[in-house]
Amino acid sequence: TPDQLGHLIISADHEAFDGDARLFRLGVEAHRLGLAYEYDPFFSLSIARVDPLPHQLEAVYDYFLKLPRIRFLLPDDPGAGKTIMAGLLLKELKARGLVRRTLVVAPANLTFQWQRELKDKFRENFEVIRGETLRNTYGQNPWQDRDQVVTSISWVSRIEDAKESLLRSHWDLVIVDEAHKMSAYADDKKTLAYRLGESLSDMTDHYLLMTATPHKGDPENFCLFLALLDRDVYGNIRSLEDAMRRGSAPFYLRRTKEALVSFPDPETGEVKKLFTKREVKTSTFELNEEEFDFYDALTTFVEEQSIRASADDSAAGRAVGFIMAMLQRRMASSVYAVRRSLERMKERREEILKDPEAYRRKRIEGRIPDDFEELPEDEQNELLERLEEEVVSVDPVVLREEIARLTALIAQAKHLETKDSTKISKLRSVLTEHGIFDDRRMKLLIFTEHKDTLDYLVGDGKDSRPLGKLREWGLSVTQIHGGMKIGDRDTPGTRIHAERDFKEQAQVLAATEAAGEGINLQFCWFMINFDIPWSPVRLEQRMGRIHRYGQEYDCLILNFVAVNTNEGRVLAKLLERLREIRNELGTDQVFDVVGEIFPGNLLEKLFRDLYIRKTNVPDIEARIVRDVNPQRFRAITESTLEGLAKRELNLSSIVGKSVEARERRLVPEVVEDFFVQAAPVAGIQPKSLAKGIHVYRIGKVPRSLISLGLKLEPRFGHLGREYARIVFDKTLLPSDPALEWVTPGHPLFEVVREDVLERVAGHLRRGAVFFDLQRNQPAQLDAFAASVKDGRGNTLHRRLFVIEIGAGRAMTARQPTIFLDGMVPAPAGTPAPESGHSPERFEVERILLEQTL
Repeated sequence: TPDQLGHLIISADHEAFDGDARLFRLGVEAHRLGLAYEYDPFFSLSIARVDPLPHQLEAVYDYFLKLPRIRFLLPDDPGAGKTIMAGLLLKELKARGLVRRTLVVAPANLTFQWQRELKDKFRENFEVIRGETLRNTYGQNPWQDRDQVVTSISWVSRIEDAKESLLRSHWDLVIVDEAHKMSAYADDKKTLAYRLGESLSDMTDHYLLMTATPHKGDPENFCLFLALLDRDVYGNIRSLEDAMRRGSAPFYLRRTKEALVSFPDPETGEVKKLFTKREVKTSTFELNEEEFDFYDALTTFVEEQSIRASADDSAAGRAVGFIMAMLQRRMASSVYAVRRSLERMKERREEILKDPEAYRRKRIEGRIPDDFEELPEDEQNELLERLEEEVVSVDPVVLREEIARLTALIAQAKHLETKDSTKISKLRSVLTEHGIFDDRRMKLLIFTEHKDTLDYLVGDGKDSRPLGKLREWGLSVTQIHGGMKIGDRDTPGTRIHAERDFKEQAQVLAATEAAGEGINLQFCWFMINFDIPWSPVRLEQRMGRIHRYGQEYDCLILNFVAVNTNEGRVLAKLLERLREIRNELGTDQVFDVVGEIFPGNLLEKLFRDLYIRKTNVPDIEARIVRDVNPQRFRAITESTLEGLAKRELNLSSIVGKSVEARERRLVPEVVEDFFVQAAPVAGIQPKSLAKGIHVYRIGKVPRSLISLGLKLEPRFGHLGREYARIVFDKTLLPSDPALEWVTPGHPLFEVVREDVLERVAGHLRRGAVFFDLQRNQPAQLDAFAASVKDGRGNTLHRRLFVIEIGAGRAMTARQPTIFLDGMVPAPAGTPAPESGHSPERFEVERILLEQTL
C-alpha cells in the first residue's frame, strides 16, 4: 500500500563507510590476535615460559598437531621433557578452542610435578584430585566440577568410588604419564589400570600416552597396549609388522638420547648433547662390632615377629609383617630412625596393655596397597604410623614380653647413639675427600627414605629433634620432606622455598623422597644416597633431580651400603648387577627400564620371605643374577618398534621453522600497542609506571569484565580482580618474578579483546575511511574470515584476509596487518569516495585460492 511504501527503508547496495576508523582498525586487530596461532607455526612459544628444544617442537608440531584426532604414543627416554611437550600441545589445542577439559593421569608421586610445571611454565591451573578431595566433596562429583585435573593412576584404578565418578565425565584431552602401568598380558589378564585406560580411551577425543618403557619384550602385550589408542587399527601384531616394513608409524614417535640435542649455537653452529655424563658408585662400609650386635638382636626380633605374623592372615598380621620389614629398612638408614620406631611401638603396646578390648574393637581393616612405594611420602608416613600401632596378639603375657624386648633394643640403640656411627664417619670422610668443607660453593644433595634420619642429619635441636650431624660440622643446610607444604618461593618452611634456599644460599639439601617429586636441582652435581630405597625406580627418580636438562657438569652419585648385613649384601649385588649391564649395553637406559625387570615391591617381598625363613641371602642374590640380566634388558630396549626410534633429528627443518616462527611471531610491541589502545575502550586505564620501561599498572578490573571473565574462564583460566604490574615482554620477567606477563590467551587480554569486539561490531559492519599517503588512487578493502573444514564440519583452520579492490576492480589478497602499515584513520564525517559493491563470495574464494592457499 502507499502507506507501507512510505515506511520502507531502502538499504544502500554498499557500506556507508561512516564508522569510527580507529575502532574499525582495533576490531580487525582484535580478530587477528584471536587467531594468532594460525600465523605463528610455534604459537605456544610466544605465550609460555619455556624455551623448547628441537625434539619437543618436532613432537608437537610435526606429529601431534597434524592429526585431526590425536591418538599417540610417545615413548621418549626420561628427561626428554614430557611435561613441556604436553603443555605445548595443551596450549595449542586450547587456543584453537578444541579443548576445554583436560585430565592428566600420572603416578601418585609425580602428580605435584605435573601440577607445578603446567602452572609455572604454561600458566595452566590444574587441581590434584586424591582421596581427600572425594571425602571433602561427598555427594558431588569433583571430576565434573573441575576442567583441569591431575590424578593418580594407581589410586583411581584401585578405588571404585573414584573410578566410578571419574567415568561419568567426558574429557577433551587425556594425558597418561608412565603409561606402561596400564599393562595387559592377555585379553583375559587385564590389570585394573589397563581397564581404566580402556575406559578413558572411550571418553576422550584426544589421547596421549607417555612412557619410557612401552614394550616388555612381548609383542602381544605391546599390541594390547596400543589398542588403548585404537583397538581397531593398532590392536594386532600385523599392524606392527606393517609399521616396521614402512619404517614409520603414525601413532608412535620415539627418540633416543642421542637425538636429544640443543639448537645450534648462533655464533659457532655447535650442537650440544642435552645430558652430561653421570657416574654411579657404591660406597661400602661395615658395621662395627657393637653396631652388628644391635643389628643381630633387631633381626632376631624381626624374624620372630614376622614368623608369628605370617601365621595370622588377618589385616593386623599383614600389617605387623610389613612393619617388621620396615624396621630393617630404618636400621639400614640410621640407628636413630629405628630407635624412634621402636619407641613408638613400645608406647603403643603399653597403651594396649591398659585396655586390650578397646584395641580389639578398632583394629585395622583393609590391605596394604601393592603400590605403597609409589604413594606420595605424606600418604606413606600416614599409613606407617597406623601400621606401627598394630600387634598380632593382645594377650597380656605376649605384650609384656614384647615390651621387654623393645625396651632392651631401645637401650642398646641409645648406647650406640652416644658416639658417631661407622656410617656417619664414612659420610664425613667422603665429604672431606670431595672437598665440600674446603669449597663452600660446592653443593650436596643427600637423600634418605626416613624423616627421622633427616632429623639425625640436619635437625635443628628443637622440639625433641636432635642437632643434625651436618649442622654440627658447620655446613649450611636446608631440607625437604613429605610433611612440608608445596608452597612457593617466598614462604619459608615449604618445599619450593627450600629449593630456592638450596640454590641461593644453603650448601646442603637433605631430602626424603618428597624431593624426588617435581623438585629441579640441576645446579647441583654431587649426590649421596644415605640409604638405598628398596624400589630401584625410586633410585632413578632421585638421580633425575640433578641429572637432567640444564645440568652443566658430569654428575657423581654415591650409594651408601653396609655390606656385612643381609640387606646390604642384597642391595650391593643389585647395584653391582645394574652397573655391569649398563657397561655391557653402553647406555643409561638400564636405569630407565629397571622397574620392568625388577618391580618396585619385589625386593620388599623377598626380604619379608627372608625374615620368615622361606628363603636366604644366597638364593636372593642368585635370583638377582638370573632376573637382572643383559638379555632381558636388551629385549625391552631393542623391542619391536625400537627399529623406528630416531637417532637423529631433522634439525635443519626444525631450525628453518623456528626462523619462520620468529619472523611471524607476535612481537611484544604489537600485543602492547593493541592492549594499551583497547583497554580504555573496555573500561581499563593502563598506567605506565615509568617512561620507556613498558610496565603498566592496571588496578582493579571493572565489574563489567568480571562476568565476561567467568564466561571465558574454562578456556583461558581465572581472571584476577586486580593486577598491580603487567608486562608484555617475557624477557622482563627475570628481573622481577612478581610481574604479570600478559599475552594472547591470558584471561586479562582475552576479556579486553572480547569486550572490544562486542563494542566495535557496528563499526566493523559499517566500514570506515582511512588515508594512505603511499597511494595515488582510492581503493576498497574488504576483510574476510576464511575457514577450512573437514568432512564432519569441524574447523581445521581459520584466518583473516583482506581483499583490495583497485582500479578496474582488480582484486588482490592482502594480510589484515595492512591497516597498521602507514594507514591513518580519517576524521569522523570524512566522505568515502565512490565505490562499487563488495566482491561476491565466489570471487573471494577464487582470489584466496589463487593468491594465498
